[in-house]
Amino acid sequence: MSKTLKIDFVSDVVCPWCAVGLGGLDAALERISQEAVADITFHPFELNPNMPADGQEQLEHITGKYGISPEQARANREQIRLRAATVGFAMNRDDASRVYNTFDAHRLLAWAKEEGKQVTLKRALLKAYFTDGLKIDDVGVLAALAESAGLDGAQARAVLASDRFAQEVKEEEALWASRGIRSVPAVIVNDRYLIEGGQPPEAFEQQLRAILAAPAAA
Repeated sequence: MSKTLKIDFVSDVVCPWCAVGLGGLDAALERISQEAVADITFHPFELNPNMPADGQEQLEHITGKYGISPEQARANREQIRLRAATVGFAMNRDDASRVYNTFDAHRLLAWAKEEGKQVTLKRALLKAYFTDGLKIDDVGVLAALAESAGLDGAQARAVLASDRFAQEVKEEEALWASRGIRSVPAVIVNDRYLIEGGQPPEAFEQQLRAILAAPAAA
């Protein structure tokens, strides 16, 4: 009989390593699908909580935030693009791509969790931002993505027009920060095991198999 792995995935929609990490996790879960099934919940983490509404150009943002040269930023971006490709995720980012505030996206994900569509919406948001270059702080874009995930577009707009789930998102962010989460992706398995960073499938598989073999996972 398959075991169930409870997986809490703390991440941001504009975090490239989160997209890479999710791809690695998905591949690992496929490899162990005969032994385990996963119950995944996504939790909010804002890399740029003070980002203005219109966002900021990627190159300007990265060089300023991390204190690196444009050449270093481009090299890092290419490394991430190649890593993403290995797990079947297309990164189409360049110097002029924009970074956006993600608070509303996290509110929408909290609502989608209640509707049983959170995983589908999370994947849609990552693709919209990294592959399609969409403005993911825009209400129309978010509502359309909600519809593509099987949610009601009018209800999505109503959520975004209100302050629903704002407190819940803030409380969740504070909760994970209180538990020591300072960078993402952070993958917590069975409320006990932490896997950090955008790991490749092999690393995820090795760690998940070890968790399954541990007595506490029985």
